[in-house]
Amino acid sequence: MRCVINGRPAEARVDVTMSLADMLRDEFGLTSVKKGCEVGECGACTVLVDGESVNACIYLAVWAEGREILTVEGLTRLDGGLSEVQQAFIEEGAVQCGFCTPGFLLTAQELVQRGGAYTEEELRKALSGHLCRCTGYENILNAVKRLVDLTPPGDV
Repeated sequence: MRCVINGRPAEARVDVTMSLADMLRDEFGLTSVKKGCEVGECGACTVLVDGESVNACIYLAVWAEGREILTVEGLTRLDGGLSEVQQAFIEEGAVQCGFCTPGFLLTAQELVQRGGAYTEEELRKALSGHLCRCTGYENILNAVKRLVDLTPPGDV
């Protein structure tokens, strides 16, 4: 299976039943991809495939053939500094235990890349596929609000 992971060409031999999460963790050492529920409900395993959020625990590695995959390890700027998304999460105190953080970061990155203006309700819905056990939702929402154009209430 060949793909691009965090901007670099990658190749691995994978079993047809191997999840993308297992491939990224076991074959490439990308441990930001967390295995939480393993049924696609908690969001801890979220990665971007061709710019779209997917739950890597239920996405087969073979489906990634020829695709571009982004994990948190790929968010870092070329100079080694934090990305705009990572910086916003730090400034808003949106990082607690860190288990859910990679998934939230990548969903935020997807929203930034997609562009456009969002209502607060749209942002809440976009983030709803992630479970935070530390109850950091408000700070996470504030971080994402910093990153995207927010449509004022009533302008929808």
